[in-house]
Amino acid sequence: MNHQNPPARIGLVAATAAGRRHADTLATAWPHARLVEGESAADALRSAWAECDAVVAFLATGAVVRILAPLLGDKRTDPAVVVVDEAARHAVALLGGHAGGGNDLAEQVGAMLDARPVITTATDAVGLPGLDTLGWPVQGAVAAVSRAILDGEPVRLIADADWPLPALPPNVRTTDEDAVDDGYRLLVTDRVVPLDERTAVLRPPSLVAGVGASRGVPAAEVGELLHRVLAEAGLDPASLRCLATADVKADEAGIVSTADALGVPLVTWPATRLATVDVPHPSEVVRAAVGTPSVAEAAALLGPAGRPDDATLLVGKTATAMATVAVARHAPRGRLAVVGLGPGAADLRTPRAVAELRRAAVVVGLDQYLEQVRDVLRPGTRVLSSGLGAEEERARAAVAEAVAGRAVALVGSGDAGVYAMASPALEYADERIDVVGVPGVTAALAAGALLGAPLGHDHAYLSLSDLHTPWEVIERRVTAAAEGDFVTVFYNPRSRARDWQLGKALGILAAHRPPDTPVGVVRNASRPGERLHLATLTTLDPTVVDMYSVVVVGNSDTRLVAGRMVTPRGYRWRS
Repeated sequence: MNHQNPPARIGLVAATAAGRRHADTLATAWPHARLVEGESAADALRSAWAECDAVVAFLATGAVVRILAPLLGDKRTDPAVVVVDEAARHAVALLGGHAGGGNDLAEQVGAMLDARPVITTATDAVGLPGLDTLGWPVQGAVAAVSRAILDGEPVRLIADADWPLPALPPNVRTTDEDAVDDGYRLLVTDRVVPLDERTAVLRPPSLVAGVGASRGVPAAEVGELLHRVLAEAGLDPASLRCLATADVKADEAGIVSTADALGVPLVTWPATRLATVDVPHPSEVVRAAVGTPSVAEAAALLGPAGRPDDATLLVGKTATAMATVAVARHAPRGRLAVVGLGPGAADLRTPRAVAELRRAAVVVGLDQYLEQVRDVLRPGTRVLSSGLGAEEERARAAVAEAVAGRAVALVGSGDAGVYAMASPALEYADERIDVVGVPGVTAALAAGALLGAPLGHDHAYLSLSDLHTPWEVIERRVTAAAEGDFVTVFYNPRSRARDWQLGKALGILAAHRPPDTPVGVVRNASRPGERLHLATLTTLDPTVVDMYSVVVVGNSDTRLVAGRMVTPRGYRWRS
């Protein structure tokens, strides 16, 4: 599941008082959801179908099928439909499961109403990626090839470059394009290819069209030129990643309208940046008019990320009376998602983290963390696990897999950027790969929620591990936090080999705060064996603390209220 936000316009249809109560729950939570009225439930359902991006019907499934059957058109444009029973026990993704977001909507409705989502899309049911859920256009015999993948039949994967695809099951195998057989094929290409009843084509976002134009160019002229250029080059418009042009053309209606019609973004570059790109057909006339010897070719090569070295010019500038187009192919880039898994509990793992884990072909992480998420990974995912102390090795391995063109997820506990894997990984990651950061619930936040509200005002995170940071540096930082009266959160507070640092740090804080300052210790936050311990700076026994613990020391204003640590935010205006 991608777990996207609910569709922009959701029509709610109900025929009974109970259904309207459930609809009100959704309408209250989702600003874009509204109850659709009509002379009858059937009329309301037909109106919602015509007016909304998605429909949630609190009706019988059979009734919804009979009413909507005559209205069905194309699954790529029809609204998603979710049906909820009278008692709100089930949320059935009836129509538009993938293309319309119906499966995600059923999950979201289920979460809102405490109903069980019912999703019958075959790929979702068995954890395989649907070809129409990969984020790229897909053409050809999508249903037939998807069924072959599900049934375990051999499917040839033929890609014209190493695109970072998600994990695919073992029956989908890479072969030479020239191999001859009569089986199923999954092509990944931007080229126009013949289609048959056993071939599906994924269109990667590999093409960038650079566009130059005279002021007032008609959109029809830009669009016709672009489509002609692509057709003559044997390239499919579905692989267009964006249109690109000069900053001075950012508001040119004909270019903007063409991008909108194609459903791709318009990227613009300053003339000074365009002028740095080496192109085969520079023009002094263009330089005099715009400040760069090339707009179309240079913009096509720069693409969305400004990396002309990754691009190959496929079609040099081609002009009509008022428009100029050039097309470049941009090489695929590996993808590294640095994923925070949260503090341990599955329900504190973000939907975005789950989506990235399911998008990855390779998942890298500490062995005990990977065990937490094996049920989330798609069949065929390659797992690279290692033990404690191998952080640098994991970081290098994840980056190397991404550099090789794969879709990689590197996991860490809590938030991957807080004492976890993001920092070492990004020390090795360079401009050859795309990097995505996925935030997670940190141990400090999980501990804070359990203790009450100790982090209500300014606070500092400090690691007491001196394995990689000299104790003199840690001591200066603890002193600064003490002098600044920050609420202080200690990570890595105490181990069998490091049993004196916590006591020393607490002593530094005690010199700057009252002796009754609350201290909270949370062990295994959100995990089995979770335990809370409240004390003060003078009464805390460091032996209750270990490496599975987070220690939260209040500031001079922190106090206990009904057994909970509270640090006042100070919302009342001070004189």
